[in-house]
Amino acid sequence: MILWELFLGFLRVGCFSFGGGYAAIALIREVVRAHGWLSDETLSYIIAVSESTPGPIMVNLATYVGSTQAGVLGALVATFAVVLPAFVIILVLMAILRRFVTNPWVKAAMLGLKACVTGLILATALELLWANCVSDSAPDLTAIVLTTTLAGLYFGSERLFKRKLSPIMLIAVSAVLGAAVYGI
Repeated sequence: MILWELFLGFLRVGCFSFGGGYAAIALIREVVRAHGWLSDETLSYIIAVSESTPGPIMVNLATYVGSTQAGVLGALVATFAVVLPAFVIILVLMAILRRFVTNPWVKAAMLGLKACVTGLILATALELLWANCVSDSAPDLTAIVLTTTLAGLYFGSERLFKRKLSPIMLIAVSAVLGAAVYGI
């Protein structure tokens, strides 16, 4: 039963996650909450780990959730379910879009999808920001200072270092700062 629930839940995520992994976080959160598979706090930790490990975040999240619910088989089922729609859709779209890529209706639909994906990513970012900076309905000053510092470093890096800070370096810096601040 759990394998079937994992398959259907992550198949739905795979079918409706336009814009990649970050846009899918909201869908994954909805599926995980609906089934009660993980707490919000555990899911937030797993999102952080999935962002900092190699591979697509959506696949990493599906694999982890599947493994917590049904072991290795659950991980395989959830991972297969989340990538299956993208595989099929890409094959079909490539066959179709070749002919219609210059069609104004197709261009307009793609622009609409682009706006939707941007909104989903922004909404997820704001939700994660709130969850990170507010605990038990009270502001977490340490998390706010750390988040603000990392955001300032990311957005100010071009002025400081004459080049943009790579996401890999930002992840490494945030891990060191997190260990230093919360490990003490």
